[in-house]
Amino acid sequence: MQQLRRDPIIGRWSIVLYDQIKSPCDYSQESVKKERRGKSCPFCMGNEDTTPPEIYVDRPAPGKPNTPGWNVRVIANKFPALRIEGDLERKGLGIYDQMNGIGAHEVIIETAHHEKDIADLSQAETEKIVLAYKHRCIDLKKDSRFEYILIFKNHGSSAGASLEHSHSQLIALPIIPKKVREAMRGAQGYFNFKERCVYCDIIRQELEEKERLICENEKFAAFVPFASCSPFEMWIIPKTHSSHFELIREEDIGYFSAILRETLWRLKKVLTDPPFNFIINTAPIQQEEELEHYHWHVEIMPKLTKSAGFEWGTGFYINPSPPEQAAKWLREVSK
Repeated sequence: MQQLRRDPIIGRWSIVLYDQIKSPCDYSQESVKKERRGKSCPFCMGNEDTTPPEIYVDRPAPGKPNTPGWNVRVIANKFPALRIEGDLERKGLGIYDQMNGIGAHEVIIETAHHEKDIADLSQAETEKIVLAYKHRCIDLKKDSRFEYILIFKNHGSSAGASLEHSHSQLIALPIIPKKVREAMRGAQGYFNFKERCVYCDIIRQELEEKERLICENEKFAAFVPFASCSPFEMWIIPKTHSSHFELIREEDIGYFSAILRETLWRLKKVLTDPPFNFIINTAPIQQEEELEHYHWHVEIMPKLTKSAGFEWGTGFYINPSPPEQAAKWLREVSK
């Protein structure tokens, strides 16, 4: 029999199918293919002059800006969704509100190797990416115009990636997104009722039951959410309460990098490198204090199904791969 499952944070419902379960081989999406394109790819080493100037760079040895010899490179997006110059100039047009498109839009080029992505990198290489995320968040939160920083990755063209060279993006926004407000409101309501963080309760239960657990280390755990809205959706969450990603401690970066890399590797092996999106969900940057009710985490969403009329009309999602079975496939893949 099918199941209706409710997300305990925002109250969204998912329908989990049990009479037509889909295994990894049932998904017919094309794997993300990469070709060596060093001469034409703007993100490849040696093509630094084809991109905007670097904002942040990690180099194994000192060198001139915007030259080869880097591990991770951060640049402004050449075609930004929002621009950093100017004032917000909020105004009303009758019942409508508008403001100037002010923000920051940056690209984190994760590796100089065109054919590799995070799942293929070493622990040390992945740590450099996470450190770049942290540094850029800390720098941008100094700008009082910005309220929220979103870090995300589009892997594969059907997930929204316009270039195949492995990269992620950062957008600083002058408003807190509706989805973030909903999650924080739901978490606050849970905290007001139970005087506990809902995310801490979720991770505690997942670690106890282990049915949906994929992998864990001393500081982080990865699991398939109980009310997953898409097949093989995964979360990575700190075991210790923390509301702001950018405040991740230096000594915890290695643990986070390790589980991010391992989780993406398992996804790549089980589903033959599917397109996916990942998002780092964190607290608004101008709320400096630790929030008792909110807990930063990563959502990883493979692009295996498409939303249609039912999903758009109801806000429900249909998941043909039960979370417990998806976690089992991900957990048992051989290293």
